[in-house]
Amino acid sequence: MKVQDAVKKAQKRVGLSAKQPDLSARSLLELWNQSVTQANQSPAFTCLGQTLSYGEVDQLARRVASYFQKQLKLVPGDRIAVQLPNLTQYPVVVIAAWKLGLVVVNTNPMYTVRELVHQFNDANVKAVVVLDAFLETLTEALPSTNIKHVVVTRPIDLLSQPRQMLLGAAMLLVGKRPSLPKGDWIAFPKLLTGSSNYSVHRAKPDDITALQYTGGTTGASKGVMLTQKTIMSNVAQSLDVISNLDTPIEYSTTVAPLPLYHIYAFSLCLGLMPATKGHCVLIPDPRNIPQFVNAIKNTKFDIFCGLNSLFVALMQNKDFLRLDFSNLRLTLSGGMALMDSVALDWQRATGCVIAEGYGMTESSPVISMNPPGHEKIGYAGIPIAGTEIKVVNEEGVEQEVEGIGELCVRGDQVMAGYWGREEQTAEVIVDGWLHTGDIVKVDEEGYIKIVDRLKDMIIVSGFNVYPNELEQALTQHPDVAQCAAIGVADSKAGEVVKMFVVSTNPDLNADNVISYCKEQMAGYKVPKFVEFRDELPMTNVGKVLRKDLKAEEKAKTV
Repeated sequence: MKVQDAVKKAQKRVGLSAKQPDLSARSLLELWNQSVTQANQSPAFTCLGQTLSYGEVDQLARRVASYFQKQLKLVPGDRIAVQLPNLTQYPVVVIAAWKLGLVVVNTNPMYTVRELVHQFNDANVKAVVVLDAFLETLTEALPSTNIKHVVVTRPIDLLSQPRQMLLGAAMLLVGKRPSLPKGDWIAFPKLLTGSSNYSVHRAKPDDITALQYTGGTTGASKGVMLTQKTIMSNVAQSLDVISNLDTPIEYSTTVAPLPLYHIYAFSLCLGLMPATKGHCVLIPDPRNIPQFVNAIKNTKFDIFCGLNSLFVALMQNKDFLRLDFSNLRLTLSGGMALMDSVALDWQRATGCVIAEGYGMTESSPVISMNPPGHEKIGYAGIPIAGTEIKVVNEEGVEQEVEGIGELCVRGDQVMAGYWGREEQTAEVIVDGWLHTGDIVKVDEEGYIKIVDRLKDMIIVSGFNVYPNELEQALTQHPDVAQCAAIGVADSKAGEVVKMFVVSTNPDLNADNVISYCKEQMAGYKVPKFVEFRDELPMTNVGKVLRKDLKAEEKAKTV
């Protein structure tokens, strides 16, 4: 059976549309404006204990837009970097940018000087909004960029009194209120003191609305051009899936701990939530689990957005396990592979099945989802409405159901290309098909199983070994908290497997791990080397950085 035939049958079986759904707006700004009109007094964003309605957020965005246009002279098409954690300032700045037709460049606040210089110069950024804690690093980078305007905000800038004064004093007491270096920068509150008059920009479908930079796992980080059409199409596609919930999704409350500078959370909180007039609870620092749990303990949330490593950390917290999960109807997982054991533990703890999805920056980002009520643990779901897929082997030959190969995708959510990189765009989009670089298989029910990343595949004596498979197996061991598999050079086999392990039991040793693996996998997949670590290198979104582990191993042999 052909893969796309299985997909069409699956979509019909679970009630998904095969065609690209329509949406009632032509741009993200128009979508936002509809919510402001229809749900003006409804909560839009909560952060640091304060909730702002759609109308209140829009009024703030109007003042910011006015300042950007009249004082900073920003014009449609100018790039503005947003270098913030999950604070209410984030959506305010982004919505202001939409009002003026600016291109948002989402920037990781933790970037080094080198990374900032590369991204800002590649995008030719004109203005940046940054958190005070990261101004020092930005200041070092500025002389090597073309940035004209810097806006600095403190976490408490949008809080009302007396909360602002109390929290500000507490931050000062614990050393989390940095003294700011002198410089030609603008304090965020100044943006709010003027008028709310500005000339609005009417966006076209093909206008670039965001430059979303990839993680740079293969060479220099590239700017993915996401247009009004690609993001809006993906919002409509995602709505088609979650509209299958037993109760309406409108006005739901979502816990949003994943960083907004990542496309997964950006699309959810600034696309899907306004489309449903939903309420987002923003978590500025999801790594601080006690603070995270405290922020949501009095909230009856309907949707939870997370990923594997975050689910693990939360379930190790006793206070989290005591929360009220009675309203939780949908748990979304994406950004990295979800371990089967973690999914089962979450379901036992919360009573909610995790709906794992799959996507990438280049697809705005969702490609497939597990429809509510039809979740299949261990699978990345069914391709969403209007999304065609095919699976091809190394020779480019299309595979049938259960065949393993690279996933290729076609649909309205696929990026316009890489910013200023036509050759690299042509390498990944061939005849309209986005080549994802992910190795998958599709079963007879139309569900996608992610086997591994093409570039992470290990070849042992001519046999293909996929790290995700090995990691899934080893994490079933009761003493293994995390693990990561990479290939290391071997004169006989070409490559052999090395496993990095974070253990909860100090008595666990390499022999134990290897013995366990021998019971779980074929001999050529069993690790030849095991190294124990206190922690594994991870991105801010919680993905294990196999490339860093590979680089460390390579350095040892030089």
